Amino acid sequence: MPLMRTATACSRLLPLLLLAACSSTPAAEPVRASPEVGSLRNARVALARGPGAPELTYFAPAMGAEELAELARSAPRVRIVAGLSRQEALARAAEAHGADAAYASPEFLRAAVNLAWLQAPSAGVERWVGLEELRSSERIVFTNQRGVHGPAIADHAFAMLLTLTRDLPVHLAGRARGTWLREGSGELEPVALDGKTLLVVGLGGIGTEIARRGHGFGLRVLATRRGDEPGPEFVERVAKPSELLALLPEADVVALAVPLTPETEGLIDARALAAMKPGAYLVNVARGRVVDQEALVEALRSGKLAGACLDVTEPEPLPPQHPLWSFPNVVITPHVAARAEITGERRRALFRENLRRFDAGEPLLNVVDIGAGY
Repeated sequence: MPLMRTATACSRLLPLLLLAACSSTPAAEPVRASPEVGSLRNARVALARGPGAPELTYFAPAMGAEELAELARSAPRVRIVAGLSRQEALARAAEAHGADAAYASPEFLRAAVNLAWLQAPSAGVERWVGLEELRSSERIVFTNQRGVHGPAIADHAFAMLLTLTRDLPVHLAGRARGTWLREGSGELEPVALDGKTLLVVGLGGIGTEIARRGHGFGLRVLATRRGDEPGPEFVERVAKPSELLALLPEADVVALAVPLTPETEGLIDARALAAMKPGAYLVNVARGRVVDQEALVEALRSGKLAGACLDVTEPEPLPPQHPLWSFPNVVITPHVAARAEITGERRRALFRENLRRFDAGEPLLNVVDIGAGY
């Protein structure tokens, strides 16, 4: 496995190195994003740049002096204006050539006549892709944080899954009481993942990391994705989304990692749940609205599923009286799967690299297909 991971990393690194070698930014110390973070899919130049090009202005969230200095070394011809309120950003919108999408109200987008780059602070972009001011603009390149959260979210997905398969809730409860419970709950025989089948629905940045960990646990890995890119060597088969219903009966674990789009809203409905293998586990680290929660409750009540692992729900927070709280075979966490020190490091690395590319007039990473919604 280490050899396979090395080969995968090298194949991802090569296109970044080739593009970086063409940089025309003078006197800069390039700080490269990790090859696991930035995607060249849909890569596009925001502004053509060359020697002697004028200074650009980027509106950023509040950040410390050390980070600002590092960004200045990476992109010396970009002036960062950090920590503006939404009202202040709107008043100064015409100054901005680039901006964090936290400022991207319809009013700001209309007033920002020089805006060429908008950077989403998250991988999910459903908040912005419906804005007509963005959808109708051929001038603005919209990028997101795709791939940044993959390692942490994949770890969290397996932490939730193992909580159920190893009957950990009863042992944690025994610890709180100082009770030795070797027999466990008496309702669940602990499950080993080795030899079982994992279906990753959405083989993007997060889904690939889930698949990688699944392979490490000895799972046979299947996946779906919209694109035509070949899957990594640890995925046995990559199918189109239209084949989902045919794949569901094969899976002991179904992990959802798709973006929320009109096509994926309600994707796991009563029909999909009925197609799943009896005794399977559902893991949702995508968005709550990808799952029909009423249908999920019924599948759990009937015993169709062995359990569900939910870092996302609809709504959020999940109301205290919601029936999902009452199932002992459901693990719920409050949309925290991405939290980890590595997530911040990867986010900063991606932003530094894209800021450098913005200054140099190179194609930006993680460009969103606004029509597709991700």
